[in-house]
Amino acid sequence: MDYQKLAADILKLVGGENNVASVTNCMTRLRFNLKETGRADVDGLKKLKGVQGVVTKNGQFQVVIGTDVGNVCEEVKKQGHFGDASSALVEKKGFVAGFFGGLTAIFQPIIPALAGSGMIKALLALIVFFGWLDTGSQTYQIFTAFGDALFSFLPFMLAFSAAKFFQCSPYIAAVLAGVLLHGSFTALEAPIQLFGFIPVTKVAYGGSVVPILLIVWVQSYIERFANKVSPKPVKIFLAPMITIILTGIIGITVAGPLGNLVGQVLAIGFNWLNDHAGWLIPFLMGAFCPFFVMTGMHYCFAPIQTIQYATLGYGTILGPGMLASNIAQGTASVVVGLKSKNKDLKQLGLSAGVTGLMGITEPALYGVTLKYRRPLYAAVIGGGVAGLYAGITGIHTYSSATAGLLALPVYFGGSGLGNVINAVITIIISMVVTAAATLVLGFDDPAEEEEPAAVTTEAAAVKPAAEAASVKINIASPVKGTEISLNEVKDEVFSKNIVGKGAAVIPAEGKVYAPVDGVAVSVFDTKHAIGIAAENGAEILIHIGLDTVELNGKYFTAHISQGDAVKKGQLLMEFDMEAIRAAGYDVVTPVIISNTDQYLDVLAFAKGEVDTNDTLITILS
Repeated sequence: MDYQKLAADILKLVGGENNVASVTNCMTRLRFNLKETGRADVDGLKKLKGVQGVVTKNGQFQVVIGTDVGNVCEEVKKQGHFGDASSALVEKKGFVAGFFGGLTAIFQPIIPALAGSGMIKALLALIVFFGWLDTGSQTYQIFTAFGDALFSFLPFMLAFSAAKFFQCSPYIAAVLAGVLLHGSFTALEAPIQLFGFIPVTKVAYGGSVVPILLIVWVQSYIERFANKVSPKPVKIFLAPMITIILTGIIGITVAGPLGNLVGQVLAIGFNWLNDHAGWLIPFLMGAFCPFFVMTGMHYCFAPIQTIQYATLGYGTILGPGMLASNIAQGTASVVVGLKSKNKDLKQLGLSAGVTGLMGITEPALYGVTLKYRRPLYAAVIGGGVAGLYAGITGIHTYSSATAGLLALPVYFGGSGLGNVINAVITIIISMVVTAAATLVLGFDDPAEEEEPAAVTTEAAAVKPAAEAASVKINIASPVKGTEISLNEVKDEVFSKNIVGKGAAVIPAEGKVYAPVDGVAVSVFDTKHAIGIAAENGAEILIHIGLDTVELNGKYFTAHISQGDAVKKGQLLMEFDMEAIRAAGYDVVTPVIISNTDQYLDVLAFAKGEVDTNDTLITILS
């Protein structure tokens, strides 16, 4: 490959060096931050020899090269006179993209805690509804604390998560959240004055969202200033003291009250919608939620939903519409599984469909409905119709939970049994309409392409001979966990086999082992990916997580270096799964045969749980 020519062509087609804010690379792709994405010639890039695909994701323009990407990136930097681009992620992406991206990054890590606490509240309401527990009992009070703790002290959770996003101390952020909820502050009677002349607005900050986000944003600037001006001998206590005092004053006098006002305005706006067009939001969410999920935008509605719970005691933003949409996704996938004559698609459709009905739609969306298109249209129709019914009947959720069949308890609350009945009817409508639409629209069943009913006599004679001549090479799983098909991975570079065929594993532990005997030909500086040249000739790429190159090696510990010989079963890398997930990254680990084109075929079958001794991929050569 002529790296100089390829780099020159790529640089020209992305709009020239003046259009590039920064460029870096991961294991397989160049990652550009472009000033104007519209100036890039996507079709021209895809036609270049050496370019395997183009992806726009998370504000980055990504050009897929493959294992030669390091050499190409070096040449691009040289020709474009770019320095170290490791700070590419801090380039501005525009106000809208940055705002919603920030909300997603802050809220995504606390979604499991929100869902878990919400389900405790929902189950408690269900138990009380059926008279199985007295609200005056100590047991009820204890479980109420289990369910309400997060919502009562939500500023602490948001402070910690926001501090990571704004790159300031999460512990100081937690202290500032504590100021808002401290008894000495909350017990003050209005009018409140600081220093006897600065007015302080009395606000109930427990369960609030926007105020602490603004305060931590202010902290990020003050903390950098404090670190800069504090002398080294006393910086360890002076910088935090300055940060807490200055941010605290600005927080309780300006940022906190302003954030509270923003929350009130949002609440008034959505209350108006509920009163005058209550059907609109559930209808739009029911129909278009799959597209929000594809972009991660569904996380951006979480703050608004939380504000509704805090101000109204119930929610209409996410639950009703997402219930309609998730059930539709699951139903469409199940129908595809039942109708398909292809063994693999049948298994995938049914398993992903059941998961979708429980509220986890990504396997159904990426593995079935989006891939075969028309089932996705059917899910949009079914989800929209059911969402419209949910909006017209005004169903509410009384706590957060993953919207699916198991979330019915969150509909028990102040509006009585009718709310639950309408939620059940919403589910039935979504199932019936989606199933009918899927059957009418149909889908392109790959069964005939993959399993022809008959072959000619000549072909029948050749096929056994080819099979007899083929040699099987087994590649063990480098990670213990749950095997899934590559087409379920939420990154089209892997799901569309752009860099090669293989499989993926959802890790059960943060350890990566050598799947074969060979040589570690590449151990990336960011430690998120390892390339191994096996003794049998296979070139294996182990990519730990999606977009984890952005962590720049944080949470990874390498036990080998580039060029080391490795033995099957040898520990190669350790990674902190929980920390990576908390930072907002998917830890699913694709295992790719990067020289796929040198073999007859690369086979992988998603078979559930796998250990590091189990065969993950079989290569036919």
